[in-house]
Amino acid sequence: MSVQKMQLVTLSGDNSSLHKTAKMLYKFGHFQPESAEKHISSSLGFIPYADENPYAPMLEKMHSQISGSGLTVTFNPDAADFALTEEESNRLNELYLKSEEISDKKKALISQKTACEEGITKFSHFKELELNLDDITALKYVTVRFGHMPRESANRLPELFNKCPYFYFVPCSADKTDFWGVYFAPKNHIDEVDGLFAMLLFEPFEIPSAAGTVQNIIGELQNSLNIIEEQLNEAEAEKENIWNNGSQFYDTVYSKVYFMNRLEELKAYSVHNGHYFMLVGWVPQNEFNDLSDLFNDSGISVEKGDTDPESTPPPVKSKEHKGLLKLIVDPYRFFIDMYGTPSYKDIDVTAFVAVTYTVLFGVMFGDMGHGFVLSIAGFLMYKLKKMELGRILIPCGISSMVFGFIFGSVFGFEDLLDPVYKAMGLSGKPVSVMDSVNTVLLVTLVIGISLTTLSMLLNVYGCIKNRRFGEAIFSNNGLTGIAVYLCGANLASSFMGGFSPIPSKLAFVIIGVGAVLLLIKEILIGAIDRHKDFLPESWTDFILQNFFELIEYVLSYLSNTLSFLRIGAYVLVHAGMMLAVFALAGESKNAAILIFGNIFVIAVEGLLTAIQVLRLEFYEMFSRFYGGDGKPFIPFTDKKFSIGGNKNEKH
Repeated sequence: MSVQKMQLVTLSGDNSSLHKTAKMLYKFGHFQPESAEKHISSSLGFIPYADENPYAPMLEKMHSQISGSGLTVTFNPDAADFALTEEESNRLNELYLKSEEISDKKKALISQKTACEEGITKFSHFKELELNLDDITALKYVTVRFGHMPRESANRLPELFNKCPYFYFVPCSADKTDFWGVYFAPKNHIDEVDGLFAMLLFEPFEIPSAAGTVQNIIGELQNSLNIIEEQLNEAEAEKENIWNNGSQFYDTVYSKVYFMNRLEELKAYSVHNGHYFMLVGWVPQNEFNDLSDLFNDSGISVEKGDTDPESTPPPVKSKEHKGLLKLIVDPYRFFIDMYGTPSYKDIDVTAFVAVTYTVLFGVMFGDMGHGFVLSIAGFLMYKLKKMELGRILIPCGISSMVFGFIFGSVFGFEDLLDPVYKAMGLSGKPVSVMDSVNTVLLVTLVIGISLTTLSMLLNVYGCIKNRRFGEAIFSNNGLTGIAVYLCGANLASSFMGGFSPIPSKLAFVIIGVGAVLLLIKEILIGAIDRHKDFLPESWTDFILQNFFELIEYVLSYLSNTLSFLRIGAYVLVHAGMMLAVFALAGESKNAAILIFGNIFVIAVEGLLTAIQVLRLEFYEMFSRFYGGDGKPFIPFTDKKFSIGGNKNEKH
């Protein structure tokens, strides 16, 4: 993932040619605007444009209409070359009016539908009440209330009846939370009874007049609901028909409005002095000559600008790999972009991530069958859904198959490959995981030490590349840090009776000298790299602060190395989980349990393995040499894209 060199350019010309310039830059496709105010002094008389963008509200309204209509609109730059005509504006307004009329009609119908559904739900609680509601509403001396109250309130009815015997309650139905029923009370005592039932949190509701029985009411509401749903379907079809008939027209109008809005946005980056405009932006260096040729004989001046990369860092555009590297390495840019966009100071780490992530994933998820399933799943994810993660799963699955062959595991079957090993002249599988627990854990520690050291060496290379020689030598991730770290690992290995090429006394001396250098590293780095004010104001504060930082470095070396034990842990967990699956399947090897168990392991452990390897990449390796603080190159242009429907806006 090499980074392309960028060139700052300044375009200037007559005010009247600004829109023409913007259109040419839009079609050029390799220009990222930068605020001209930052680069052009106001003392020269240049000020930003204060005009309002008339197309922004139009575009916002169009987006609102699209999202509410289910319509899919495709932007096409070729259709956007001409200004919006009065006829198109009038027709667009007619579309809006018709659409809003139908939307208002639908809102009213939906409100009526909700009322009918609520009515059916309410009255369904009174189905067993065989009374004519017309007769009830016609009672001269008695008032009737339909409603519901909390279940616990119903238990207090006998107590309240003793205080006020002027009501008769008829229970009808109950659910988990409420008790539904009807109470009758004399009209001259209704206020008193209503007050008592209000204390019980009874919620009454109105019953329609001339309704008949409860069954009649439900039937009428259901008939009304059916009619409303038919009207809603008709309204939806009418609205869909309006947009479908005008889809080509709307594509054209949307393209024009979107394009003009983009031109106005570019105008906001410019400055002018009343007669001339100036526009500043970035282009890849290899595109500068094409940009100059584009504006030949146009009256627009194109000049190179000078910038300080520290104060004005250029945007970053990555070069694509070619051939096999493009297929194998480029998918892992997805992970690098997750961590952060590379800056010009960062080194190309895509190949590093591609190799380490793929290998570590394969080790932790070593099974030929599971790896095959992952590769197929990744292929389908990318082929059918264009998911970038799918491209990563393909090599990870292949790596799992390779290590699955080494571990002798195929869908958890540990002896399935024995004939293959014998045909190859081997006595058995190269590595029996459950019989080599200590070996597996020791190997993962060696992997951790190797990858940590490699990450620190990459930091040294990056520092030398950016001429930060002091940091390359004396930082905790520089040569001094590497010496202290490797000598510490050497002592730990010697203590456990393992391989220790450096004599212990020499290792102690190197660690002691390295600790002193790390303690005063800021002074050493500042002196070599010519930092300003690198000498401490207070030596006491300096020593105390750096002493605690030194302890933090030592602890981080230890914790980072031990963190790689998760590789071995997942190797053992994977084997253990498959043993559990086979134990559940029993001696008969129940096929359903084996299939479900394998699916479970592939889904759950595959996800956890992917996350844990990514954690090792980000926290144990990336943090030592990769900044990821760049800003991406986003050119002022668009490819064809669609919005609305089930699609997202794509640029």
